[in-house]
Amino acid sequence: MITLEILNLKCGGCANSIKKGLLTIDGVLDVNVDLEASKVEVETKDNSVLTEVKNKLSLMGYPEVGDANTIIHKAKSFVSCATGRMTTESK
Repeated sequence: MITLEILNLKCGGCANSIKKGLLTIDGVLDVNVDLEASKVEVETKDNSVLTEVKNKLSLMGYPEVGDANTIIHKAKSFVSCATGRMTTESK
């Protein structure tokens, strides 16, 4: 289990986008998002996917705490959030 504290996590839409995005990575078995703590737990049998998980989160606008949080990250997180909300509402 890998646990990361991330930035820009705002709502369930963000959580949905993160889960969907990280589950596309080979080796990721399950993803849990803790909105209140701004943490992502990734279940994997192989911790070598950690770099790929961090890169994917950053590309989606959710960098790890301690990494740069640029205006581009913030903008991408709004897009990911909106996409995740649309996915939830259309179900």
